[in-house]
Amino acid sequence: MTHFDIKVVSDIVCPFCYLGKKRVEKAIDLYKKRVPGGDQDTFNLTWYPFYLDPTLPKKGVPIHEHMAAKFGADRIEMLDRRLRMMGQADGINFTQQGKVGNTRDAHRLAQLAKTKGLETQNSVMAELFRSYFEEGGDVTSREMLITAGKKGGLEETEVKGWLESDEGGKEVDQEVDQACRAGVHSVPNFTINGRFTVYGAQGVEDFLGEFIAAKEEATKSSGFQKPSMGC
Repeated sequence: MTHFDIKVVSDIVCPFCYLGKKRVEKAIDLYKKRVPGGDQDTFNLTWYPFYLDPTLPKKGVPIHEHMAAKFGADRIEMLDRRLRMMGQADGINFTQQGKVGNTRDAHRLAQLAKTKGLETQNSVMAELFRSYFEEGGDVTSREMLITAGKKGGLEETEVKGWLESDEGGKEVDQEVDQACRAGVHSVPNFTINGRFTVYGAQGVEDFLGEFIAAKEEATKSSGFQKPSMGC
């Protein structure tokens, strides 16, 4: 049996991080169905923070307003259309109706979720992405964060207390700094068993190929040999 430890560096407001989440999960499902013995292998996803833009305001601004300032108003329609097409292929309805802003509190929420277990963290990340990209949420809004936390399996009172304090903030800042010092300059970034890296929201088959390579390496290091098929 092979265990896959997948470390994901991401930011909540990055659409490619949401796409990457969908694709790596599809690849895991495909691996379990396609690879002999794959249904016996185990996978852990651990999410780590990144600040795509540390200068984003603490109070959210409409996504299109931010995009117009960054890319020019004439490019918004083209970018929206491209994003919607990519999203549809992965079951994501990108609305671009939300508000973008500083993501430190969102990452602090993910940090709280991690203390409850990796499944809870993954569930909360799914809710954060869905709320922001598909439901027009404001990533800086306490209301959105509390709702995402509840839907992801956290207790509302604990989420409120956590967000009202600065708990988890030091850890988030340290992990962002560690990612930068490790050479991560764009997200998403997936590292499998500390050896294999997928940069960006690559296709499902790309993830699958890295899983197979990681399994082959793990099999060799364990000393396992395939049974002889000859005399």
